[in-house]
Amino acid sequence: MVLTDDGPMLVDGPVELTLDDGTTVRSDRFVVAICTCRRSRTYPWCDTSHRRRSRA
Repeated sequence: MVLTDDGPMLVDGPVELTLDDGTTVRSDRFVVAICTCRRSRTYPWCDTSHRRRSRA
């Protein structure tokens, strides 16, 4: 796992996550980018939305 200061958490895949509402999502990619800023339209997966605005 790699956690960057201004981007997503990179995790070796495949990955299965349980969201706050109890649903489970899965990615079979070799490396999965998990959103840490909650700006992603494809949350919990990162879509690089963190690049559009800098963190305050």
